[in-house]
Amino acid sequence: MQNKLFTVYLVLSALVFNAAAWDYEGHHAVNELALNSLPTNFPAFVLTAEAKTRVEFLAGEPDRWRNVTSTKTGTGLALGHCSGPDHYFDLEDVPLYDLTPATLPAFRYVFVMEIAKARLAHPDRFPAIDPAKNSDHTRELCGFLPWAISENFEKLQSGFSTLAALEKAGGTADEIANAKQDILYVMGVMGHFVGDASQPLHTTMYHHGWTTNDNPKRFSTSFKFHAWIDGDFFKKTKPIKVGEILPKLTPAQKLAAAAEPDGIFHTAVDFIVANNQLVAPLYQMDKDGKLSNKGNAGADGRAFLEAQMLKSAELLGSLWLTAWATAPEDTFLEKQLQERAALMTTIAPATSEK
Repeated sequence: MQNKLFTVYLVLSALVFNAAAWDYEGHHAVNELALNSLPTNFPAFVLTAEAKTRVEFLAGEPDRWRNVTSTKTGTGLALGHCSGPDHYFDLEDVPLYDLTPATLPAFRYVFVMEIAKARLAHPDRFPAIDPAKNSDHTRELCGFLPWAISENFEKLQSGFSTLAALEKAGGTADEIANAKQDILYVMGVMGHFVGDASQPLHTTMYHHGWTTNDNPKRFSTSFKFHAWIDGDFFKKTKPIKVGEILPKLTPAQKLAAAAEPDGIFHTAVDFIVANNQLVAPLYQMDKDGKLSNKGNAGADGRAFLEAQMLKSAELLGSLWLTAWATAPEDTFLEKQLQERAALMTTIAPATSEK
C-alpha cells in the first residue's frame, strides 16, 4: 500500500494545482447561504444589504489573486507560493510525514518543519520534483487548507475584538467604520476556504482525475474532471439557485470546539476528513453517469454537489457566529484609546487659551 501511495505522489507531484474549488457562483452561494444562517442578534452592520453584497463578492477573492499568475513572465508567483496551497489539503499525503489527521500540528510552520524533517529522513518517499513544473515552489507541499480556515477564524475574532474596543473606549467614527469593513473582508475571504473544504477534490491527491496505476474501478483520469465539478456541471445544466437550497439550511450555532485548545483547527481537519471520504463516491457518480448534463441524468449529481455547498455554508455561519461570540477583550487597544483621550483633554485647553 505504501509503495502505491508513493507512486500516486510521484504522478501528482508533477501537476500544477491551479484550479478553483467551486467557481465564483458556487463560492458566492456558500457565503450567501452562510449569511442567511446567522441569528438576528448578530452585529447589525453585517446584516445590511450592502454588507451582504460585499461578503458575497469577497467569496471569490482568493481565486482572483491567482488570475494574473504566469509561469512565463514570473508574474504572481510569490502570491501563488504563499496563498495557493491554502486552497487544498491532500489528505492521503499525511502518512508520508508519519502523522495522522489527529496528530497534525495546529501551527502552520510547525507542520512545514514536519514536512522538511520527513523529506530529509525518508528521501525515498519523495521523488524528485521537476523545477520546470514547480515555478511557484509549492510541489513540496500537500496544502494548508485547515490552517487557512483556523487562521482566518482568529483574524475574525481579532476584528470583532478591535471593533468592541473602539466602540467602548472612544474610537472615532472613521476608525469604527474601518473596523467594520475589516470584519466584512475577513468574513468574505474566510468563506472561500471553508467553501473549498466541502469540494471533495480539494481534500485529495486525486484532484485532477484518478491518475494512478492503482485504479481498479477505472475512474475518470481526465484532468478536466476537477473543472467539471467546480462549476462546468452547473453551467452545462442550470445555474445554482440559492433559493432552492435555502429551505434546507440549518441555523448557525456557537461551536463548543472553540473552548478547547486548537479546537477550531481540529474542527476544520475533521470537516476535511469527512469530505475526503466522498472522493471515491464522487468518482463513482461520474462513472455511473450521474454527473451528466444529458436530460435529467445529472439530478443525483446536482443534489450531491448542492449538499456539499450547504455543508460549507452551515460550518461557515457557525464559525462566523463563534468568532463573534468568543472574541476576547482587547485591553491593549482599550488602554491606548484611553491614553489618547486623556492626552487630547490636556492638549485641548492649552490650544483654546491661545
